[in-house]
Amino acid sequence: MDTTTAKRHIFSMLDVDGDGVISRQEYLTRPERAAQAVGRSGDDPLLSVARTTHEQVFASMDADQDGRVTFAEYEAWAGGQSFDEVCRPALGSLFDLADTDNDGHLDRAEFTALRHALGNPVDNARAAFDALDEDGDGRIDRDAYLAQIRSFVTDGSSSMAQALHMQSHS
Repeated sequence: MDTTTAKRHIFSMLDVDGDGVISRQEYLTRPERAAQAVGRSGDDPLLSVARTTHEQVFASMDADQDGRVTFAEYEAWAGGQSFDEVCRPALGSLFDLADTDNDGHLDRAEFTALRHALGNPVDNARAAFDALDEDGDGRIDRDAYLAQIRSFVTDGSSSMAQALHMQSHS
């Protein structure tokens, strides 16, 4: 999968209402949706961290600061540097919310709940989990998870991308 296709996939997931832009509200509800999916309360300190990191990501993505991110803005912004500086902390905060037993890993149920809350198709959760669970222990490591997403965003390749590609063609 090339990087434009990968970015389009992510953009369409973030554009919850499908109107061609990611609104501030659409993006900033991600932490709440993730917390709700795993039963965390609104005053959970991890949710506060997730809200802050998501505010930083949106401010970084929204080049013209109009409260709406177009695909052109997203495509120009998304890459290794933006991932490392602002996306990694935000995605890590969502991982931490989903890691309900705080063991630094997501099991299949935690992973599936997070993916569903973030708008990923439920039907490819199994393939995506299996692709990320490289050692087959039934758990996904936080660092490996973030590395796979970075790889997907920056060069369109990762075991997760392969799972998405296989799923879309099956």
